[in-house]
This record gives sequence, C-alpha cells and structure tokens, in this order.
Amino acid sequence: MNELDILAFGAHPDDVELGIGGILSKCVQNGLKVGIVDLTQGEMGSRGTVEERKKEAEEAGKIIGILVRDNLCLKDSEIQNTPEQRLSVIYAIRKYRPKIIFATMCEDRHPDHHNAHFLIKEANYFSGLYKIKTEHEPYRCPTLLFYYPYYEVKSPNFIIDISEHYENKIDALKAHRSQFFNPEYLGNKTFISSERFWNSIRDRCAYWGSRINVSYAETIYTIEPINLSALKIII
Repeated sequence: MNELDILAFGAHPDDVELGIGGILSKCVQNGLKVGIVDLTQGEMGSRGTVEERKKEAEEAGKIIGILVRDNLCLKDSEIQNTPEQRLSVIYAIRKYRPKIIFATMCEDRHPDHHNAHFLIKEANYFSGLYKIKTEHEPYRCPTLLFYYPYYEVKSPNFIIDISEHYENKIDALKAHRSQFFNPEYLGNKTFISSERFWNSIRDRCAYWGSRINVSYAETIYTIEPINLSALKIII
C-alpha cells in the first residue's frame, strides 16, 4: 500500500497547482510523500482535450515531484456530494491513508470547487466507517486543510512562505499549456487563459507574501480546530 503524508484533491487538473503548488513543492523538498487526486478530467473546459490535460497533469506532477497522480473520472461540471461520488473519494483516501488532506474551500466561484469541498469533507468522515466496504481497510484522515484555486473569498487561517518554491509552482502551471496564457496555443479565450489572470498568480502570491514579510506565500484554511503539531510537516 502506497501510504502518503499528504494527499491533495482538486476538482480539475491544475486546481491543486493554482492553489497550493508551492506548498506541495516545499513538502516534497522536505522529504514528504505527496500525491494528487483530480476528481474530473476537465472535459468540460473550453480549452484542451482530455488527452492533452492528462499529459499536462502528469508533467506538472513530475515538476512538483509528487509520487502519484490519480484521476477519479467524475463528470466535470457535475460534482455533487452523492453516495456514489463519496465512495470514489473514500476509495482514494483508504488507498493512500494520508496524514493530511488538502481540498478546495467552499464558496469558490466555480461550483465544482464549492461542491468538491463538501464531497471530500464528508467522504473523509465516512471513510472511517467499517460498514462501508471497499478493497482497503477503513481510514479517516485526522487533518483536513483547504485552499482556493482562484481567489481567496475569506481571510486565511495560515499563510505559508513559498518563496524558495514559487518558480517551481510557476513551472508546474506552465505545464498546463492548454489552460493558461499561451499565445502559441490555438484555443478559445477564457478567463484563466488571459495574460491578466496569469499575472494575477504572481500578484496573489506576492500579496500574501507581503503579509508575512516574505517574497511569496500561499494560504491555508481550516473549518474546525486542528492540532498545530499537524502543520509541522508542511512548514
């Protein structure tokens, strides 16, 4: 069984890199075992085919240095907190048994991000129930942390210095060449493919870095009390 220190869930390929790519890069450099699970293949996106996005996600994962990247192949734009979708997430949690789970924060502008928040949160709870049978033994991750892929809607609970890992985050995002600003890619113009959005990634990290007197930072959210010792492995 390939147990992980950290398992990061994203609704779509590239969500994790946008929100916490620097944090995960930092964790990998610190010797932690990190994995990413994308809930969907991003097939409803205005740019990029499923095949392109799969290759891009794999390349981005290699840049960050993660051990595994899985895709649950839930339907893009149809993420819901249903028993069937929870069972898919439960399978992943039990398979990798992480010490920390990252998931998207609620109230995000994208409905899939918002719905994934509740899906993953509840799946983690039900993952500990013995009467839900899967290939792997029951397991409930003790620490859930959350992130916003796009823009922070609420004030963060924690701000993490990623100054030494910012460029790695950017390189991982560049691997998603069909999605972000890339004049060489012939595709529909979208919000996240604009040069303005690309520049905002740096602005966002620089802003949160300025709040803790470092060059670049990313944010973390909690929805219930956590033991601060759990964060030692990522800071």
